[in-house]
Amino acid sequence: MTSLDVDAVQAFVTIADLQSFTHAAEALGTTQGAISVKLKRLEDRLGQRLIERTPRSVRLSAQGAVFLSGARDFLAAHDRAVAGLSAARRRFGLGIAAHVAGPEVPALLARLSAHDPGLTIEVRMDHSRLLLDAFDRGELDAAIMRREDDRRDGEVLGPEHFGWFAAPQFEHRQGEPLRLAALSPACGVRDIATRALDSVSMAWTEVFLGGTSSMVTAAVSAGLAISAFSCRLAPPGTVEVSQRFGLPPLPSTEIVMFSTLTDTKSRDALRALAAAFREHRPGS
Repeated sequence: MTSLDVDAVQAFVTIADLQSFTHAAEALGTTQGAISVKLKRLEDRLGQRLIERTPRSVRLSAQGAVFLSGARDFLAAHDRAVAGLSAARRRFGLGIAAHVAGPEVPALLARLSAHDPGLTIEVRMDHSRLLLDAFDRGELDAAIMRREDDRRDGEVLGPEHFGWFAAPQFEHRQGEPLRLAALSPACGVRDIATRALDSVSMAWTEVFLGGTSSMVTAAVSAGLAISAFSCRLAPPGTVEVSQRFGLPPLPSTEIVMFSTLTDTKSRDALRALAAAFREHRPGS
């Protein structure tokens, strides 16, 4: 079966419409030589002379007149196929770790949607480890989270710094275990905090273990416990109390974005998301 080259067919139709190689070249933004080569390639493929060219005129041959209508249909079908691909809505599964998400998330999603209106964005918020498992299973197209282990892939979006935060009225009696509000064992921040306390042999006890983020925030804000938070996401009204209670420093980590998407549109969308994320989260 004979296959057709879109550019060659477009050259033929443009020559037929304008009846001039010079004008056809100008319309297509190319040269007369390139137009001639494309037409010759098409004629060789079809085994038919399509254009009669003399020093004074350019006109369709009998075979060219027969082929013209089909050539127009061919180009129209090609344009519909390309337009359909561009207009089709595509699913974009995005995971954002609960301890990474801040009040700027709606603005980030709005930026992503404005960049590519063809995306149907599905957001999942969970603990980093659960999101990474979902990403590895192919359930998510991209995931933004803190780097939890020695896994070195992923695009670094910025550093993440932690501190010990409590309400100004929080009291810790010398000799008693530190009252620590923590999320579930799947939470990476909990691991950072407990490892730091264990490294200096500081006794601690968990309250509100396995609670939601709002429960932990409420407990800390009420002065019932202390907790480790990102310095950017500490509850309003709380203060950093490392020096006050002689608490060990907490190691910094990185916020990374994982993705396996390779098509141009998706990669452009990811670049827009990463840029917006960095704008809202300065690295200081």
